Amino acid sequence: MRSFACPHCSSLVYFENSVCLNCHSEISYSRRARSLVLTSTGRACANVVTATCNWLVTGDNALCDCCALTRTRPADEDTEGMRAFALTEQAKRRLLFQIDDLGLPLADRTADPAGGLAFDLLSSAREQVITGHDSGIVTLDLAEGDSGHREQMRVQLAEPYRTLLGHLRHETGHWYWEVLVDRPGNTAGFRELFGDESASYAEALKRHYSAEPTGWEDTHVSAYATMHPWEDWAETFAHYLHIRDTSQTAAAFGIAVHGPALESEPEQSEKDFDALIETWLPLTAALNAVNRSMGYEDLYPFVLAPRVLDKLRYVHDLVIAKPEYVPAG
Repeated sequence: MRSFACPHCSSLVYFENSVCLNCHSEISYSRRARSLVLTSTGRACANVVTATCNWLVTGDNALCDCCALTRTRPADEDTEGMRAFALTEQAKRRLLFQIDDLGLPLADRTADPAGGLAFDLLSSAREQVITGHDSGIVTLDLAEGDSGHREQMRVQLAEPYRTLLGHLRHETGHWYWEVLVDRPGNTAGFRELFGDESASYAEALKRHYSAEPTGWEDTHVSAYATMHPWEDWAETFAHYLHIRDTSQTAAAFGIAVHGPALESEPEQSEKDFDALIETWLPLTAALNAVNRSMGYEDLYPFVLAPRVLDKLRYVHDLVIAKPEYVPAG
C-alpha cells in the first residue's frame, strides 16, 4: 500500500481514513483517481455506515465498485455478523486496491455472469458456512472477523498466519488460477511446478487431514499448500500479494533495510523478481526483530525455499504480463 496525503492540507492520511485528523476535511477514496480525494468532489458509497466504506461511487451506482462485488451479506439485525462484515469489507477494499495497482484483470458477475468475481460474506452464527471458492464466487465465514475465533483456528490448525486479508487473497487466488492459468491455456507450465490439478480434490482433502504433512518446507510455502495443486497455487498467489503489498508500504514510508541479501538499490523495476526478493528478505528479518522487541512472535513466520521462490516467480511472471481478461466458457 502506498502512502496518501490529505487533498486539502497535505498531511499524512491512511487508506482507511474518511476524515483528515489535521484539518478535519471529509475524504474518500476515488478508484478512478486511485487516490484519496475530498468527498465533496463525488458521491459517497451507500455502505458508508453499514460497511464503514470510504469509497466514492462511479456513475449512478448506489454502491462503490468494491461493495458491489459482494453478492450476499448478513441481515441488518445480525449485529455480530454485521460487525464482522464491516471488517471484511475493509480488508476487501485493500485487496481491490492491490488488484488495480498490479493491473490484474477483473470482471464482476455483470460483466461475466458465468465466471466473474463475487463475494458471499456469510455469518455462521445460525448456519454452517464453509469458506471457499467456486467459479468466481468467494464464500467467507464472517466468524473470521472475530479475532478470538481466528486465533483459536490458527492454533488448532497449526497455521503460522491467519488474517481476513489473507483469507481474501487466498480465495481470490483460486479465481485468478482460472483467469491467469486455466482460461488462457497456461496449464502446462503450471503443472511443471505445482502438479496436476486434475487429481481428485476430495481425495486430496481427505488425505491431507488424515495425517499431518511433514517435510513440506523445502517445496511449499505452507503445510496447507501441500494438499492439492490448486491450494498450492492459492497459497503461493496470496503470499505473492503479501510480499508486493508489504514491500510497497515499506518503500512508501522510506524503509530500506540493508542486509547480506541486499546488494542493489531498494527501488527496482516491478519486472525484476530477483531484486524484489533481495529487498524483501532483509526487510522480513528487520520486521521480525522489531516484533520480538515488542514481545510478539515473528511478523513473518515463513522461510522461502528455492522451490517456493520458483513458484513465486511463476506467479510474478503471469502478473506482470498484464494479461487481458478471458471470460469463462
